[in-house]
Amino acid sequence: QVQLVESGGGLVQPGASLRLSCAASGFTLSYWHIGWFRQAPGKEREGVSCISNTDSRTYYADSVKGRFTISRDNAKNTVYLQMNSLKPEDTAVYYCATLFQCNGGFSTSVAGRWGQGIQVTVTS
Repeated sequence: QVQLVESGGGLVQPGASLRLSCAASGFTLSYWHIGWFRQAPGKEREGVSCISNTDSRTYYADSVKGRFTISRDNAKNTVYLQMNSLKPEDTAVYYCATLFQCNGGFSTSVAGRWGQGIQVTVTS
């Protein structure tokens, strides 16, 4: 079955860390640019970070720059999003997706296959 599956979300306090995983099955993740998106209640889905396929170039939204790190482990067919210094405004459902492009300002318009999403809640 061809799919992306996110894991690693949860409920944490401000300042804590989480690592999200995006595991692919049925296809080779290394062939694709991969992006992380998030959608908070009442807001549009926004691009958070992406990593390119061949040279692992990375891009980050200004709101997470310096706190989030995207990486990939091709041997495990998995992409990660390390999230540090979490803030309440990071609360959202996080999705990973294959991308046709990975550059600054990437959006849902360049996304292909989506994962089901995972909840991240940051609250005291």
